[in-house]
Amino acid sequence: MTTLTRQQVAQLIDHTLLDPRARPDDVRALVAEAEELGVYAVCVNSALAPVAKRALGAASPVKLAATVGFPLGAMEPAAKAAEARVAREVGADELDVVMAQGWFRAGNDRYVLEDLQGVVAAAGGLPVKVILETGWLSQAQATRAARLAQAAGAAMVKTSTGFNAPGASPEAVAWLAAAVAPHLGVKASGGIRTPEALLAMLAAGATRIGMSTTRTVLASWPA
Repeated sequence: MTTLTRQQVAQLIDHTLLDPRARPDDVRALVAEAEELGVYAVCVNSALAPVAKRALGAASPVKLAATVGFPLGAMEPAAKAAEARVAREVGADELDVVMAQGWFRAGNDRYVLEDLQGVVAAAGGLPVKVILETGWLSQAQATRAARLAQAAGAAMVKTSTGFNAPGASPEAVAWLAAAVAPHLGVKASGGIRTPEALLAMLAAGATRIGMSTTRTVLASWPA
């Protein structure tokens, strides 16, 4: 299937639980599974980030990613920045923030840039992944959005929330990989449920995968 081992693939995965119905016990179960599977990070809504942090503990190798402005990205920049600051203070290691789609579609790139810069500043050095919702964008728009994220200081551009537009596609991943500098990562997220889909994202240029079906997919890899 691939020259990557199960452990190597696991280290590319953000094991994700973003369902708004998720309970603290569900997050604790997510963390336990993440540690068992050896993934890179868990990704949860910011309201449950403190639960995930306590469950991980200080010695866990698994990182904590918390969302900001999720899943719409349509709140005031000050509110996004405040959420980013709180997520950092409760122990998040990375932030996944949703771009302001309405202002982007209106052509107000300055607003989008300053909105993202506020989150990056509030993150205080934590890596910020910017969710672009590429399923709503043309290649030209995706390229423009990715470059705005890069200019704002993002560490990674991300395809999708999985809640709004269509999820990740290899085509969109390739657009983003071509648009940003080599030091920026590309996270594919949204609708990745099979080993074949994961491999297609990696082949297109993804450096991180966001998924909730981690156990099922990893079971298909040799140890």
